[in-house]
Amino acid sequence: MVSTDKNQTSEVIFILLGFSDYPDLQVPLFLLFFTIYTVTVVGNVGMIVIIKVNPKLHTPMYFFLSHLSFVDFCYSTIATPKLLENLVVEDRSILVKSCIVQYSFGVIFVITEMVLLAAMAYDRFVAICYPLLYTVSMSPKFCALLVTVAYLWGIFCCVILTYSILALSFCETKIIDNFVCEYSVFLSASCSEKYFSEIIGNIFGNLNGFCTLIIILTSYFLIFVTILKMHSASGRYKAFSTCASHLTAVGIFYGTILLLYCIPNSQNSSLVVKVGSVFYTVVIPMLNPLIYSLRNKDVKETFRKLIDLKIISQ
Repeated sequence: MVSTDKNQTSEVIFILLGFSDYPDLQVPLFLLFFTIYTVTVVGNVGMIVIIKVNPKLHTPMYFFLSHLSFVDFCYSTIATPKLLENLVVEDRSILVKSCIVQYSFGVIFVITEMVLLAAMAYDRFVAICYPLLYTVSMSPKFCALLVTVAYLWGIFCCVILTYSILALSFCETKIIDNFVCEYSVFLSASCSEKYFSEIIGNIFGNLNGFCTLIIILTSYFLIFVTILKMHSASGRYKAFSTCASHLTAVGIFYGTILLLYCIPNSQNSSLVVKVGSVFYTVVIPMLNPLIYSLRNKDVKETFRKLIDLKIISQ
């Protein structure tokens, strides 16, 4: 019986509707998302190269940022090509096993990004609240440990959540009103008992979101308390400016996720859900390198030098 269920599941397909409800917008949307993806690839790969070649950027904050750029590049590459394909082809089907693979890699990089954002908040906390201990506290070994933990935790969550999906059975073709494979897609499409999978999904979803957000909020609360105690206005401005880029990235990332969770599951909200999904899978990976580079003179200077050396072409 188990073998039969597995065979049925492996042959079942999902049909990702994406933005097929708007046929007149298929070409403009393709051009828009292709442009965004191109900027994402150039921006994130360029950020990694810039951090690598500029000794001034060999600091814990930019070490974390280089990994954040790598994660954003990978996550966008998982979702965007399938979105672009569905905008130009009639057949929008995807095998369940392919959908599971897409989701699994997505879990790794989304959760890794959450942990990295929390680690970056802690880095800013130490830099501003305990500047004399910063070099010792944020040593290269400790930073490498934090990044390793981020990836390993992402992989661990991926294994658990993927296992909970594999415990489900899928018996027939399902039409999915989205462009990406998410956990809710598998739950709604399953023809078997979902209680175990729902519990696992809720536990790990809430655990990762809540714990990382608590670390970030606590770090910034202590940072703001420290900044308010500073007597120098220029010192307060300098301290706050070092946090501005990270705060912007955190606000956009968690704001989008919280918005999606707060939207009621109704037909009227399907477009909003798709737009929100586009934002955190396609747009945010493009925005992060822009956010961190626009206010940083060292990044801009290195970028200009690379252009002059023809390492990066405009």
